[in-house]
Parts: sequence; structure tokens; C-alpha cells
Amino acid sequence: MRSLRSMLPCLAGSAAALMLLALPAQAQDAATTKPKFEVYGFAQLDFGKQFNEINPDWYDVLRPTKLPASAGEQVDFGVDGNVFMSVRQTRFGVQSWVPTKAGELYTIFEFDMFGVGANAGQTTIRLRKAYGQLGKFGAGQTNSAFMDIDVFPNTLEYWGPNGMVFFRNLQVRYMPVQGKSFLTFALENPGASADQGKYADRIELSGIAPKFPLPDLTAQGRVAQDWGYMQLGAIVRRIEWVDQNTDALDLSGNATGWGFSLSSNVYIKKDVLRLQGVYGEGIENYMNDAPVDIGIKDNFSDPVTPILGVALPVASVVAFYDRTWNDKWTSSIGYSWLSITNSDAQAPNAFHTGQYAAVNLIYYPVPNVLMGIEYTWGERKNNSDGWVFVDNRLALSFKYSFKQTFGGN
Repeated sequence: MRSLRSMLPCLAGSAAALMLLALPAQAQDAATTKPKFEVYGFAQLDFGKQFNEINPDWYDVLRPTKLPASAGEQVDFGVDGNVFMSVRQTRFGVQSWVPTKAGELYTIFEFDMFGVGANAGQTTIRLRKAYGQLGKFGAGQTNSAFMDIDVFPNTLEYWGPNGMVFFRNLQVRYMPVQGKSFLTFALENPGASADQGKYADRIELSGIAPKFPLPDLTAQGRVAQDWGYMQLGAIVRRIEWVDQNTDALDLSGNATGWGFSLSSNVYIKKDVLRLQGVYGEGIENYMNDAPVDIGIKDNFSDPVTPILGVALPVASVVAFYDRTWNDKWTSSIGYSWLSITNSDAQAPNAFHTGQYAAVNLIYYPVPNVLMGIEYTWGERKNNSDGWVFVDNRLALSFKYSFKQTFGGN
């Protein structure tokens, strides 16, 4: 018969186990999981050639909205056939997972070197993400809840498909359902521009100050299956503008922006088909490459308000196929289209339609290293002056990645 003294360690261990089982699930995680910290990033060089002209601030990408809108702008942008080298895709980030009694605390801080807004064209630090999440609540700057990042294809060009919803925004979010299938709601910063510039340039009215009385409301829901997933995104927003001019006219106004996005990934063995369709009004700044949200409409019957601001309708599609040939080689091929329904008083050279296509071949000689060649095509079509401009881009990319994890189980 075992002595009481010899049985004490076992009894103590059993008691501890029973106490742990009695704790809520989140507290159990905090008691059994260690904090984890990860440093990651990559250095990337893009070496290529723009066969035609593009706004020199965007020399290393292909954005249809940044192609020349007229013969004069084509001259201003310089000669065609320029070779470029860029390291602006280079990225650095840190993230952590820390167990707490209230659930897992997740944080991320990430930046790249791609200057936009006032720093457009420069190689400089640009904040991508600064975000924290505890349980079902999160706050900071991260991907918009109207966005589906899994639509982005395995391409090398930085900006990507023009018709994709792509916007990292300041926000507060609530995630009642989490996991492979999820549901998310967010209140997002309403005064932001997709190029991180001032919102005033998103409204085609001179001398008008934008006003945002409410945050943008966004949501996304995903249903995941073995074959892939379907995701629905939605947004509604209030946009107002105030006439600060001292003349007899009153051009103040408002509009309600809204939109829906339906997206999917379809798994075909090791390959992925990435799809998205978007339609809405006054949501252009949430798109990957689109112009103003508010356009001008004639209203000459009213002498005080001869023009009106209206939310411009936008429609887009994305379809890309990512092919895995084997452990060393992959390819991506696809097409994207975005179209604006222009208002009747917009300029003849206002942006109307943009198209984007890409195809590549990527080689992975060893883990964390890739090199690839990619051809990208883009087209801009104007509102009503008949102007159509096409650019072609061919580039080689070299990417060297790193990731180191500390802690965790």
C-alpha cells in the first residue's frame, strides 16, 4: 500500500488539473500558452521597363488612373521606354500573440518603403499596419472590413489589379464570428484617400471643404468550404461638402455612398482561382485604383446652385488564376476591369474605364528566395474625348524574405 506522503504529488497534480478544467476556456489558454513574438519581412528589387509613359511618381507600377489623360500630359510625363529599378516593395513587420485572461492579445506593426500621398514617387517609410486585437474587438490601421485580401493574386507588380477593393484604413472593428468562416463589422475613418492624401482631391468642386459627420460603416462575411469560400462585403458612408466661397452661389451638398463586393477563392488541387465583383456609388477611394468619389452634375435651372455634386457609380471585376507547377515554379495570369459612370458635367478627359492584366513565371531556388519575370498591361479610357492610352510593363523581381519566431508553444 502506497504511503500518504508518496501520494501527495499525484493528488496535488490532479487538483491542479481539476482547477484548470474548471477555468473558462480563455483563462485555460492563458494558463497553457506562452507569448509569441515574430519578426518578418523581405528585401525586394524590381528591375524593369515601362514601354510607354506613366506619371513619373508611379514609375515602378502600372496604374490605369496614372496613365496620361491627354497628349499634353503625355508630353509632361516624359519620353517612353524608361528603365527603372525600385526597392520600394521592401517590407518590415513585427507581430505578437500574448495570452490574457480576456483572450489572446494580438498586435501588428508593419511598414514598407513605397511613398504615396505627399511622398509619392519617393522611397521612404510608409505605414501599412498598426493594429491591436483582443478577443472579438480590434482597433488601429489594418485592412478595411470591406476588403478581401485573399483576392490579391501571386503577382510581382506592387499595386495589383485595379478593380480590387484594396484599402488599409483606421478603424474600430467587432468580430462576433471568427475562424475560417467569419463575420466582421467596422467603423472606419471617413476622410481617408486611397493614396493617403487629402480627401479634398476626391471631390470635383473648387473651393469646397469636405465634411464627414459619421464614420464609414463596413462589414464582411465569409462562408468557408473544402472547395474554397464565398465572401460578401458591404459599405455605407455619408459624404458632405461645404461651400466656403464668398460669392452668391451655394454649392454645398451631400451624398450617400454605398457598395457591395462579392468575392471567392476556388481551390483546384494546388491552384487557386481568385474572383471579385464590385458595384457601388461614392466608394472609389476604397478601390485599388480609381479616381474621385464625387463628380459634378449640371443644375442650371437653379441660379443659386447651378451645379451639384453626385456620388459616382463604380463597377469592377477581378479574375486571376494562380498556378503551382511544382515546388520550384509558379505562375499567375489574370485580368481586371473598372468603370466609372461619369456625371454629365465631368471633363471630357475625366477617367472612365481602366483595364489591367498580368502574367508571370516565378522561380523559388531555395526557401525564402524568389526571382521572377512578369508582363503587365494597362489601359486608360477617358470620359468623352475619345482618348485611349495603353502602357506595357516588363519587369524582373528578386525577393529575399526572412521570418523569426520567439516564444510560443
